[in-house]
Amino acid sequence: MNISLVGINHQTATVTIREKVAISAERLNDSLLLLHAYVPYGIILSTCNRTEIYTASNDGRRIQEASLNFLKARTNNSDAGLLRHIYLSSDKAAVEHLFRVACGLESMIVGEYEVLGQVSQALEAAEKAGMVNLSLRYVFQGAIRTGRRVRQETGISKNTLSVSSVAVDLAADVLGNLQNARILVIGAGETGRLVVKVAKERGASQIVVASRTRERATALAATLGGVPIDLSNLTEELSTANIVVACAGAPHSILGVSQVAESMRKRSESPLVIIDIAVPRNVEPAVERINSVFLYNIDDLTRIANSHRKQRKGEIQKAEAIIATEVDKFVSRWRVLKIQPVIGALMTKAEDIRSTQLKKTLKRLRPLSSKEQESLEAMTRSIVTKILKDPIQCLKANADGDGDYAGMISKIFRLDKRKKE
Repeated sequence: MNISLVGINHQTATVTIREKVAISAERLNDSLLLLHAYVPYGIILSTCNRTEIYTASNDGRRIQEASLNFLKARTNNSDAGLLRHIYLSSDKAAVEHLFRVACGLESMIVGEYEVLGQVSQALEAAEKAGMVNLSLRYVFQGAIRTGRRVRQETGISKNTLSVSSVAVDLAADVLGNLQNARILVIGAGETGRLVVKVAKERGASQIVVASRTRERATALAATLGGVPIDLSNLTEELSTANIVVACAGAPHSILGVSQVAESMRKRSESPLVIIDIAVPRNVEPAVERINSVFLYNIDDLTRIANSHRKQRKGEIQKAEAIIATEVDKFVSRWRVLKIQPVIGALMTKAEDIRSTQLKKTLKRLRPLSSKEQESLEAMTRSIVTKILKDPIQCLKANADGDGDYAGMISKIFRLDKRKKE
């Protein structure tokens, strides 16, 4: 199958490590161009919970090393300590992992719907960059189909939580309720939209939206009844906010210690809850040392996420059964797909020989009626079909075997597969 995976996620590394290898949507195209310097074909899937590199090559070990070198170059990190947090897999295991990711089983919030769109977007971006071959396209399309089926046939995503909703619930737990709370949301992307939506549903009436672009903040605020501000006004806004949810796709910190400390001096001793769900983080970790500031990052949501996972145990089992079936079907289809060029070339060569020899024979015979010619055509076609039956069955039965049956058939019959990736 020649699929390889190199990844890091919330199960193997803290946010401190994950943010070093995270790739934002704005930088994905440049990262794909960089990846192309290391591998011929590859797809990058980077979310708040994971960064994974899927590649396709006949040399799995070499391609995994190349993917690791890409991550090191991407982060300017040659430290071997990074390897402790990396997981590697290939072929069927890599396919199964991607299917689980698309179904939301590998997410911090099990069953989250957003990851299915992220898998689709990763494929689309790699397609535009010319980094997708038949193998990668086939496995990602299979993962997307499986993700949709699981959500249609199970309750894995029914009334499910999201990182955004868990963040708002955590804020409500700390403050008691949100009815009189002033919430500042930093980031006007999809995550920011969900935060504002959930906050409104939880009773919040005072919502302020800040973004790097005023237009996006204004659009989101208008849609959900909030107030837009510029990032340059954050210090002033922090002095009156009760809750800050940071979820901007910035490559660097937006809130620093001095900025938050200055804001806190303008407040009474009322607490400020900051929930940073961005990766890389939007808030400097040292902010948590400021008096009356309670800082949480995305890893602090794990407790709530684990409780949610336990509640979904039955649906997880149903989803895993579907994934197992879909992976087996995928592997079976892939076996046939992989050897199809050989089978096609074998049948084409046999048909060319049959047709050529029949024409020569007909020239040496007396003129035949149409019915007689049709009988000869049918007979010669039947002979070719019967002769090829056993070799084709052998190819299909041993597509993933130790012996290279496809290569052997190609050499024996001197086939021109003309196989295109």
